[in-house]
Amino acid sequence: MVAFTFPGQGTQRAGMGRSWAEHPSWELVEEVSDAAGRDVAHLLLEADADELRATRNSQLATFSLSLVVLDAVERLGLAPEACAGHSLGEYTALVAGAALSLEDGVHLVVERGEAMQVAAEEHPGTMAAVMGLDDDAVDASCRRADGEAWVANYNAPEQVVVAGATAAVSTAGSVAKELGARKVMPLQVGGAFHTPLMHPARDRLRKALAEASFRPPEVPVTANVDARPHPSPDEWPSLLSAQLCSPVRWRQTLAQLVESGVDQVVELGPGGVLTGLARRAEPSLQALAVATPDDLDGLLETLAGGGHATDGRLPQGERLHLSERLVLSPATGVFAPAPAGDAAGTEGEVVGVGDLIGNVTSGPAGVVEVRSAFTGWLMGIMVMPGERVTTGQPVAWLQTTGAA
Repeated sequence: MVAFTFPGQGTQRAGMGRSWAEHPSWELVEEVSDAAGRDVAHLLLEADADELRATRNSQLATFSLSLVVLDAVERLGLAPEACAGHSLGEYTALVAGAALSLEDGVHLVVERGEAMQVAAEEHPGTMAAVMGLDDDAVDASCRRADGEAWVANYNAPEQVVVAGATAAVSTAGSVAKELGARKVMPLQVGGAFHTPLMHPARDRLRKALAEASFRPPEVPVTANVDARPHPSPDEWPSLLSAQLCSPVRWRQTLAQLVESGVDQVVELGPGGVLTGLARRAEPSLQALAVATPDDLDGLLETLAGGGHATDGRLPQGERLHLSERLVLSPATGVFAPAPAGDAAGTEGEVVGVGDLIGNVTSGPAGVVEVRSAFTGWLMGIMVMPGERVTTGQPVAWLQTTGAA
């Protein structure tokens, strides 16, 4: 079983969208910009580190790029059996799991980012990662600080994040070192997230949540607040509201995914922080990250075989192995297979590089040819004649001729 995970605020970096700008999935950026009423392309391509550090910008940028990566992976014909997201990433997971529409997801992320930024300005704070100390000891460090300091993230064994007022977090860090912490590392964030200092943001977010339409997730989505999947759409508004001031139980979330049968997690979005946490928290999991288009081939090959337990799944339920390749549509339109009798249109026949698989009738662009980039036996056409396909959608799969 494969789970998709999505990163949260703090994973953003300047220019993180540049590698995706020429990918077909980049078209999603315009759609997100329209829904947000903001220039998301600017955030992903031109904004510097200082601009991206602002909560209202970092959350929208990270959410948007994660959606671009998700779209690119879906175009390969891969789908998860579970989803989860870290903090902000929970909203991406809900969109990925079809519990939220893209438009509602964008609106909620915009409102959340604005509300959290205002709350952080009213109640300044910070966060720090404590390494080498167990959960209870870190919690005790916060209590002994005798101030506004709390556990904000349970990320992995002996990797816990504390947050709160700057002086209290500093004191908690000192106590943690006295108790044996290996390292206390300040985080470059805009506030004390997932603590009571975010309480002023809840009213604005609750209003936005009340206006959003939640649906039953098509795949289980595990919540940060209690590390449990919630199939009822009625529960998600209160869960997302509570998440603002409650710790992210990420280590527990990973444990829940393993218990449910997940053995591979794929992180979709900037950075690769969640991949490292998964490897540390649950050694039985195979974890990999997709942050750039170059990672897509590695994803296919890893999920397809190579001695791993889980196979990548094609839309028709077939299994794509390392000896097999996908032929993707070069355009959006109506698909027609190659003429009957043509080797490239006959299952079991050998298809060569450049052979015609079919055509896509694509409006003003006219008829666009679908040609194979590989040599191999045609194992199946994956779409019906007359079916509408999108750019990058798999339309056929081949077994390479070098396969045993």
